[in-house]
Amino acid sequence: MKTLLVSLGVMAMAAGIAFGASATPDELFAARRWAAAKLEGRNAIAPAASGLVVVTNYDLVWQNCRVDRPLVLGHAAHRRGLFTHAPSKITVRLPAPGAMFSATVGVDTNQQTVGGRGSVVFSVAVREREVYRSPVMREGMPGAAVSVSLRGAREFAIEVRDAGDGIACDQADWVDARVVLEDGRAMWLGDLPIIEGQASARFDTSPPFAFTYDGLASSEFLSAWRLDRVSTHLDERRTQHVLTYTDPETGLSVRCVALEYHDFPTIEWTLYFKNNGAADTPIISDIQALDATWRRHPDDLYARYARQGEFVLHHHTGSVCAQTDYQPLQTPLGPGADQRITTSGGRSSNSDLPYFNLEWPGEGVIVVIGWPGQWASRFTREGDRLRVRAGQELTHFTLRPGEEVRTPLIVIQFWKGDRVRSQNVWRQWMLAHNVPRPGGQLHGWHLSGCSSHFFGEMVTADTASQLEFINRYLAERISIDFWWMDAGWYIIKTNWPDTGTWEVDQQRFPGGLRPICDHAHANGLKTIVWFEPERVAPGTSLADDHPEWIFGGTNGGLLNLGDPAARQWLTDHVDRLVTEQGIDLYRNDFNIDPLPFWRGNDPDDRQGISEIRYVEGFLAYWDELRRRHPDMLIDTCASGGRRNDLETLRRSVPLWRSDYILEPIGTQCHTYGISSWIPLNGTGAKEADRYLFRSNMCPYVNCLWDARRTDLDYDLLRTLTEQWRAIAPYYLGDYYPLTPYSTGSDVWMAWQFHRPDLGAGFVQLFRRADSIYQAAQLPLDGLDPDASYRITDLDHPREVTITGRELLDSGLPVTINDRPGSALITYQRMKGEQR
Repeated sequence: MKTLLVSLGVMAMAAGIAFGASATPDELFAARRWAAAKLEGRNAIAPAASGLVVVTNYDLVWQNCRVDRPLVLGHAAHRRGLFTHAPSKITVRLPAPGAMFSATVGVDTNQQTVGGRGSVVFSVAVREREVYRSPVMREGMPGAAVSVSLRGAREFAIEVRDAGDGIACDQADWVDARVVLEDGRAMWLGDLPIIEGQASARFDTSPPFAFTYDGLASSEFLSAWRLDRVSTHLDERRTQHVLTYTDPETGLSVRCVALEYHDFPTIEWTLYFKNNGAADTPIISDIQALDATWRRHPDDLYARYARQGEFVLHHHTGSVCAQTDYQPLQTPLGPGADQRITTSGGRSSNSDLPYFNLEWPGEGVIVVIGWPGQWASRFTREGDRLRVRAGQELTHFTLRPGEEVRTPLIVIQFWKGDRVRSQNVWRQWMLAHNVPRPGGQLHGWHLSGCSSHFFGEMVTADTASQLEFINRYLAERISIDFWWMDAGWYIIKTNWPDTGTWEVDQQRFPGGLRPICDHAHANGLKTIVWFEPERVAPGTSLADDHPEWIFGGTNGGLLNLGDPAARQWLTDHVDRLVTEQGIDLYRNDFNIDPLPFWRGNDPDDRQGISEIRYVEGFLAYWDELRRRHPDMLIDTCASGGRRNDLETLRRSVPLWRSDYILEPIGTQCHTYGISSWIPLNGTGAKEADRYLFRSNMCPYVNCLWDARRTDLDYDLLRTLTEQWRAIAPYYLGDYYPLTPYSTGSDVWMAWQFHRPDLGAGFVQLFRRADSIYQAAQLPLDGLDPDASYRITDLDHPREVTITGRELLDSGLPVTINDRPGSALITYQRMKGEQR
């Protein structure tokens, strides 16, 4: 671990995150301290080799913010730098010889300093010799540029003195403070850990989970159980920590299997309870896979900055087939707050998303629950602390001898500075460590075609209709990647919900789906085929032949994936269909709430067991399918986005993120909300209309056009799909909402996707039908202020050049004449201006 700590200062720069935001050394250091305390039992760790030493500073040094606001010089807001207060002196320790230090300095503009209050002098010293001194700086004055040679020094000092009239309002900013090392690497001072001179939050060494055993809280007895710790360095990016607590009396063991990531400030763990004794255990209940506390600064500190300094919980609605699916929400957690959030019906994103971002001034922590079942979370304010608990909603059971169960997966990710940036670090962690890679490749975007909306799903479709649609797409040169066959291809009695006889209807599809799949493959397309194996209708072969596998028996209900025999049959059967029919992408829908079946099956002393076994079986089923078909992608649907927890998304992608489709305000809002958490997602587009198509643009677009028609505007459809294909790679980058969220018809909505590795991205803007505003000028994010960018409006392909500073401060000027109307604008950093 010592080697890891020494290299923390350079790890964020060396991590080489491919598509977007990367973690800072300060964030990695915070995660390392938490892991050391909670997983290694050590509250003190060796300091990082590089970072900031606060020699003196009135109050706190804030990094990349002033409490909960950006740094402000004049009228320009900045998200990088240091906020200090005279008298202030900070020693900067570098991991390697330094070449140059640069910054822009001035007095921060805020309600305490506005009107010219505050007067300071900035200076820089290298090898104890002053190499820069500013004139007297006051609020409202333009920032002064600092650029000094470090001449190979590995340490230098930055200082702010008062100007001889006292320190009142001497609030000083080192904006964009940056060091370039002699080896060419760059370091932002605001991203370095403060390693001395300013107290950091300390984490106690209590375990990050809790439960009740035989009526007693684990905090009352766990310290008396035998504890074994094993840490294993898996690779350069991960270390595994295993903590095993064992009760010497009953033989119950509680095993916490955790991963600490070294390229992200992220830690995850799952608990396993096993009865190693000869008799049933006492009741295990109220298992909280996460039970941890975070602390903010006391109220009097925030009062000195005229701020409130509250905890704020950022969370989102789930998918309930509504215009407001994935709506971002903010819940202040002031004194006495006790907020409980759960899913409903047993599907993990049925009412609320199991993804949370807890913010307090200057920093925060992301908390995510991975559980394709019924989870619950609770956020309780306790003085200056906030206690967070999360886990399976109901656990109250005894374990039989030899029996083992698991809990939900818990993930936490630390962040400092800007919350929007923290979401982009999360997106990059999702792409780097979570999303499936069939065949070892990241499948980041695709375009598909589907006829199901013209055949009552596929209830009346047949081989001829599917071949006709494919051929029409080919003839009109609509460059789809997949042909999608949805519900209804199997043997049914009345309609597509008659699920449970998983054989191709040979009357409509002689020879099965194979002729269609072969035709698609011969023309360079792959195929998507819909299944819903978990719901069983009465009168189907599963209900009649194996009622013992079904919660509901011959009356139909839920296929019990917790039954090994049922799961084995399903795995083998679907594997055979995928192989024989030539299916490339397995689409798994789930249109039933499983919770009543699970709970109705459990006696009083086994509450929660059926759910656990089902979740384990569901994940094992998908894992085995992926093992047998390593090149196959899985789509999770679940009534459109109702099972989008992290465990599910490690094995699949949501090609149909909501059953609320096509209506443009709703689908715009869905993209706005889901993009913060789930970078890869999809929906459908049906009309040959620029505004409507763009309202449904996302990484996975399903074209629902009736391609049999020859009167559609295929020139427009080709243009729109070609534009989508041109911008699709940018979906892997950082996401920035540019306007507030709104379902109103009288507003503009806009966002930006940015690839810093490419110096490029795109902006989407929508003027809704009742908006009276014809033009907007929206500041962008993530750009290099010192570069110039080539701007292209894809509807009017003439190029203009605008500096990064103008785009960041003044904004991108856009005019949309139509109501409703849209704009799709790309930008590219000019050659020779890469940082």
